[in-house]
This record gives sequence, structure tokens and C-alpha cells, in this order.
Amino acid sequence: MDKLRAAVVGAGRLGALHARKYAELPGVKLCCVVDVEEARARQVASEHGAAAFRDYRELAGRVDVASVATPGATHFEIAAGLLEAGVDILLEKPMAAGLEEARRLAALAADGGRVLQVGHLERFNPAIVHLRSLLHAPRYIECHRLAPFTERGTDVDVVLDLMVHDLDVVLTVSAAAVASVEALGVAVLTSQVDVANARLRFSDGLIANLNASRVAARRERKIRFFQPDAYISLDYEARRVQVYRKGPPAAGSAFPTISAEQIELGHGDPLADEIAAFVDSVRRRTTPPVSAADGLRVIELTARIKDAMAAGAADAAR
Repeated sequence: MDKLRAAVVGAGRLGALHARKYAELPGVKLCCVVDVEEARARQVASEHGAAAFRDYRELAGRVDVASVATPGATHFEIAAGLLEAGVDILLEKPMAAGLEEARRLAALAADGGRVLQVGHLERFNPAIVHLRSLLHAPRYIECHRLAPFTERGTDVDVVLDLMVHDLDVVLTVSAAAVASVEALGVAVLTSQVDVANARLRFSDGLIANLNASRVAARRERKIRFFQPDAYISLDYEARRVQVYRKGPPAAGSAFPTISAEQIELGHGDPLADEIAAFVDSVRRRTTPPVSAADGLRVIELTARIKDAMAAGAADAAR
């Protein structure tokens, strides 16, 4: 088959990584790198023999696929323009800065028969992939995603910047509807919410408690699951899973025994796997593993979380 012509829009740290993965992928030619800072686009493009551009609109007719790795507030404009130009898109999270924009992107992709994959990278984390074989009707999920402050991502609040990763994972655990949302958020160093907590209750009884902060003293990326037969703790960054299983009581005891297991999943390359899955969906014209519908479900939930935050703030002000 002919090589797919690929572009990366956004030549920052993440965009440069996307460019490298496309350049290394068989059956793909990285043709274009776009960034509003032309020097940055030229630097990344020169590393892979690609052309550099300042405007994503110049990609029309030049490429078949593109990664959009620009600030979240720009995702709708760029992705919409490329979808309308007939380009299949891998769109970094968040899918859009608002619910209506996310809905319009999903509709554009569907109406145009385009592949739109949302970049929820944790889906390709080896620990999350392995986790699927361990989960059996969990009843409670606890998430902590904390990071020291940087200016990156501050064009959106911490829910869209960090919490979306865990929201996507939680939504893959249960197909049930989210029955209720309680949330609070605090702006600390920016004009938007920098620290957030959300408590979700699903219609099947599952409860998820999510914490996100981009003003923490240290970095932490953990999610814990409690189910009838086990407690499972997953470290996203270490790609390590710890499982504590409940067994029958020992002789003379009324309490169950506990067995512990630690599973090391190795490093892997989630971004390479994500891009390879996207390219495969493009070639086969199939629904990608993180579809527009998946991304939209996350954005719908972030909108409910923000509404709950606003309602809580209003109540506190009375």
C-alpha cells in the first residue's frame, strides 16, 4: 500500500514526540510539521526531512492524517478545519474546551466519514492494558493525579488538563450512566481551577472519587480499585500493579486471608502504540480504539463536573 502522508500540528514537546513516532512507523511518511512559531516547526521538521509550515490550513491536499498537539483551547478550530479538508485526525486530549465544540467535532467526523481518535494515552499504558484482566465488578475507585505547577496546559482548567485522563479510564470500567456528580474546585495560581475533586455515582452503584492538582509538591499518578475479591493499586508512571486478593479464613480465624502480588509491566511505548492504532484504523476505515464517542463522553462528564463546582460555589456564597 502507498505510504500515508502524515503531519503534526503543534511542535512543542508532545508534538515533537508525535513527529518522531510517525517518522519511525512503517507505511507512513512524515511530510509536514506546523507551528505558529516557524522556527520551532523548522527545527522539528528538519530532524525528519519534513516541510515546515506556520498555518494548519496549508495542509489541505498535502496529507492524509494529522496529529493535533496544540493547546486545548485551539483544538476545535484546528481539528474542525482539517476534518473538513478530508484529513483523518488524532486529536490530543482534551477533545475540545467545551461540550458544544466536542459535539460538533464528533458530528463533523461522522458526516465526513473521517477517523477521529482522541489522545487519551493512558488507554495504551501497559498497566492499564493488563488491568482489564483483573477487574471484576469494582465497587469503588480512587484516583490521584498530582503535578507541580508548570505553565503547560494552563489555557484550560485542571479538569480538562489532568483529570480527563482518569475520567476516561473510569468510564471504560462501567458502561452504566453517571447518576450523580459532586465536585469542588479551587483556583490557586491561575485564573482557572487548579485543584479539583469529583465524586461520581454510577447507576450500577459504582462510586469513583477523583482528585487532580497541578500545584502539588510532588508528582503522583495512581488509581485504586476495590472489588469484592480484591484491592488493586495501579501506578501509571511506574507501570506497576499491586493486587491484594481475599482468600478463605485460616483455621480458627473469622477473617479472610490476604495474598499480595506485584506485577511489573515494563516500560513499553504507549505513544507509539497509540499512533500505530490510529494509523491502523485509518487504513482499515474502522472505529479507532478511543473514538469520538469516547472523547465526547469524557467532555460531557467534565461539563457536569464544572456545573457541580459552580453550584457548590454558589451555595457557599449564599
